Amino acid sequence: MGSEDATGPVTLPTGGLIEPPMTMALNVHSSPGVYALLLGASVSIASGVKTGWGVVQDVVGKVAAVRDPDNLDARAEAMADPEKWWEANTSEPLGYSALLAAAAPRPASRQAMLAEYFEPEEGQDDSKGPTAAHRAIAQLVKRGSIRVILTTNFDRLTERALQEVGISPQVMSRPEQIVGIKPLAHSQVTVIKLHGDYADLEQRNTVDELETYPDELQQLLERVLDEYGLIVCGWSAEWDKALVRAVQSTRSRRYPMFWAQYGPFGDAARALTAQHDAVVIDGKSADELFTDLVRRIEALDRLTAAPITRDVAVVQLKRDLPDPLRRIELFDLVDQAVTQIVDRSTPEHKPVLAASTTWADTFGSNVRGYRTDSDILLHLLANGVFHDDGTHDRVWRRAVERLVRLRDTTPGTYNEYLEKLRHLPALLSTWTIGVAAILSRREELLATALYHPEWAVPNSGRRRQGPAWYLNPIRVVSTEGLHDMHRAEGGNRFLYPQSNWVKDTLREPFRLVEPNDIACREACARFEFLASMIAMDTENDVYAYPWPGEFLLDSTWGYDNHGLADVIETELTDTWPLLRAGAFGGELLRAQKTLTALTEWRRQYGRTW
Repeated sequence: MGSEDATGPVTLPTGGLIEPPMTMALNVHSSPGVYALLLGASVSIASGVKTGWGVVQDVVGKVAAVRDPDNLDARAEAMADPEKWWEANTSEPLGYSALLAAAAPRPASRQAMLAEYFEPEEGQDDSKGPTAAHRAIAQLVKRGSIRVILTTNFDRLTERALQEVGISPQVMSRPEQIVGIKPLAHSQVTVIKLHGDYADLEQRNTVDELETYPDELQQLLERVLDEYGLIVCGWSAEWDKALVRAVQSTRSRRYPMFWAQYGPFGDAARALTAQHDAVVIDGKSADELFTDLVRRIEALDRLTAAPITRDVAVVQLKRDLPDPLRRIELFDLVDQAVTQIVDRSTPEHKPVLAASTTWADTFGSNVRGYRTDSDILLHLLANGVFHDDGTHDRVWRRAVERLVRLRDTTPGTYNEYLEKLRHLPALLSTWTIGVAAILSRREELLATALYHPEWAVPNSGRRRQGPAWYLNPIRVVSTEGLHDMHRAEGGNRFLYPQSNWVKDTLREPFRLVEPNDIACREACARFEFLASMIAMDTENDVYAYPWPGEFLLDSTWGYDNHGLADVIETELTDTWPLLRAGAFGGELLRAQKTLTALTEWRRQYGRTW
C-alpha cells in the first residue's frame, strides 16, 4: 500500500504488454456488477450542461445585474468571485439552495429558472443531452457490468442515457429516499446523486455544504465503497471534503480502484490514488474512457460467448425488430452472421484452386460449405425482411454489400468455377430478401435489392452493374458442377439446376413465414421473373439474359409457369410498386419494353437453354 505523503499517483508502466485501460477492461469483464462508478463534473462537460457551481456563478451574475442595472459590468464582476460579491452584498451565506430559494421562491418559478441550464433548448433536442460517455455507461449497465453509479453532478444525463436504452434506474438524490430503496444487488442499476438533483432544494455545493453528508447518505456511501470496486472519472477531489474522507477511510480494498484523470492531479487526488494503489488511466476524457471500455469488453465477449444458434438468433431478431431502442443490437446480430460467412470464405476454408480431376469434388464441398455458413443469416433475412416495415432495409442491404465484396479478395490464381462461387452467399441472401419481400407484399424493396450494390468483374473492363446481372445464378453456380451434386428424383438432370437447387435449399429459412410449399415456390418463381426483367433492362448488352427457371417453360412441357407474363402485364401501371421505387428508371414504357423482350426470349430459348 502507498502512503498519503506519496509524491504521485500509482501507475502501471506505459508501453508494456498490459496497459491501464486493458487492465480495467479485463477486471470489469471478469467481475460483472462488482464495480461502481464515481462520476464527477468533467463527465458532463461535453454536453453543455453547467456544473452546480457554474449555475451558482451564473445566477449570482444575474442577481448582480438586476441589483445594479445601470452597471454594465455588474454581472462579470460578480461572476469573477461569487462568494466575495455575495458576502459583500447580503447577510446570508452563499449556497445553491439558499440562492435559488431567494431568486425563485416557488417550485414552478425555480423549475423555469433551472430549465435553461439542464434541459434542451426548444427545437434543439440534441443540446444538453447525454454525451458519448453517458451512453457508453448505459451500455455497461445494460450488459450487467455496472450496477451502482455515484455522481456528484446535479444533472439527469445519466438517467436520460439509461432511459434511452430502456432502463429505469433507481435514483437516490435525497437522504429520506434511502430508507425504502431496493437492495443494490437486486436493482438493475442504482444512481446515487451525492450532491442532490438540480430540481430539488437540497443540493450540496458550497465548501460548507460539502463538509459533511447526512447520516443516511454517509452510511450508504460507506457501504458502496466497502463492497464494490471503484472506477473514478471526472472527479478532482478538491472540494468534496465528505466524499474525500469517505474514500480515505475505506479499508484495504477487495477490488482494484481505477482512476481516470484528464489533466494534472491535485494534492487530494494524488493522496487517494497513492493510498489505494489505484490504477491510473491518464490523458483520457470521459467520452474516450467509457467508449473504449465498452469496445474492449465487447471484444472479450466475442472470445467467451458460445456461438449463437440459428433458432436463438431468430428469437433475438423478432425481439429487436419492433424496438427502436434495439436497432444497434439488430444491426450487430445480422452483421455478426455476415462476419461468420466472411471469416469462413478464405481460400484456406473454401479453396479456389483445384486440379482438373478433383475440382468437381471441391466444387460440391464449397457449395455445401457456403450454404452451411450462411444458414443463420438466411433465417435472419427471411424473417427480418418479412416482418420489417422498411425501417431496417439498410441492415439487409449492408449484408449483401459485404458479401459481394468477397470476390474482390480472390487470389490471383484460381479455378473459374470455384472463384465464381465466392458470390454464392450474396446470391442466396439476395434471393432470400427478394422472396421475403414478395411474400410480405413489399416488392418495392426489389428496386434496391436487384439494382444495388453495383459491381463489375475485377480486371474485366466491364461496366458496373446490379445484382440482377452479376448474381444471376447461372453466372455464380456452374451448371455441370451442380448436375453432379443435385439431381431430380430417379437421377435425372434438372433442366435448370441452379433454380431447383436454390429453391430447395432456401425452403427451410421460410418455414416460419410461409409454411405452404406451393405458395413459397410461387413466390420464388415471381422473384425469378422480376429479377429476369431487371436483368434484361439494358441496351444492346449481349450478356443480358434472364435468370434460369421453370417460369421460362410452358404447359406443353408439363410445367405450370403460373401465367406470370400475363399477370405482370396487367399489373404494369404507373402505380406499380417497382416503378414507384425507381426500377426501370421509373418509366412505364421501359418496363413494358423489358417485359416484351423477356417474353420473346422465353419464346425462342425457354425450351432449349
